Amino acid sequence: MSEKKCNFRTSIGGQALIEGILMRGPKKQAIVCRTKDGLVEKVEELKAIKSKYPILGWPLIRGCAIFISSLVNGMKALMYSADLVPIEEQGEPDKIDQWINEHFSEEKAKSLIIGVAVVLGIALSLFLFVFLPTFIVGFIKKITESYFIRNITEGIVRIIILLLYMKLCCLQSDVKRLFAYHGAEHKTIFAYEHGKELTVENVRTESRFHPRCGTSFLLVVVVVSILVNSVVKVSNTFARMGCHLLLLPVVVGISYEINRWCGMHDNKLSAILSAPGKWLQHMTTNEPDDGMIEVAIRSMQLVIPDEQGEDEWGK
Repeated sequence: MSEKKCNFRTSIGGQALIEGILMRGPKKQAIVCRTKDGLVEKVEELKAIKSKYPILGWPLIRGCAIFISSLVNGMKALMYSADLVPIEEQGEPDKIDQWINEHFSEEKAKSLIIGVAVVLGIALSLFLFVFLPTFIVGFIKKITESYFIRNITEGIVRIIILLLYMKLCCLQSDVKRLFAYHGAEHKTIFAYEHGKELTVENVRTESRFHPRCGTSFLLVVVVVSILVNSVVKVSNTFARMGCHLLLLPVVVGISYEINRWCGMHDNKLSAILSAPGKWLQHMTTNEPDDGMIEVAIRSMQLVIPDEQGEDEWGK
């Protein structure tokens, strides 16, 4: 479906949950989930971290701060949506969760479980996309003779691992529904940006491929890492891993600024830069049903600010 250009770009963004959606606006975030008893809503006031620590709002630095904040808030929302699933449909908690629940109060246990989940998520990402590509390429002697070729090859391996990881996720039925809610989120944001009334009929016709998606950010990170890591002139595989880890905040910071710029512009350069991310969204978004769209619309309505334009992208 061809996309219409947006005269207004919102900073409101979302995340697909288990049978629900998290929408995050400039002042509030809303979680809306569908249960057997109807829609469940949870609205929370937000306070920008840069208001307390202004340095975290600086260009290049803000990318890492927003990434970590989004990861923690997203995990909290995901666990909230998981708790709404009927007990008979929930799987058995793993051994780590069981141990935490046995040794801590309910409130502390939830905080610890979220913390462990975030740490494990970051650890898995580092292993798959930082350490593993460097380790694999380190065995190919002809490639390791040239720093330039080695760096390019490591980047290609990262992209392959990312695509394989996404493909494996798409095979799971629960993930397919999650990605359909992801599509509903994008369609609703587009309808809002196009100035349409937020109805199921209007939202249904919108594109599910949005240039400011977190999926696009992941792919930009991989590409930017190839450029940034080109400064690493080290042969030892484990030393290279350490250098890549140290340069990761720089990679994330630059990637965020690129995504931010693309979201603010409609021109040939922004279209070229956002095209790979939109292509990847063919895997990470599915067409939603009307019930999913209703959830996305309600979560959007709960975070739209009272003052028109207050949520403009880049403010």
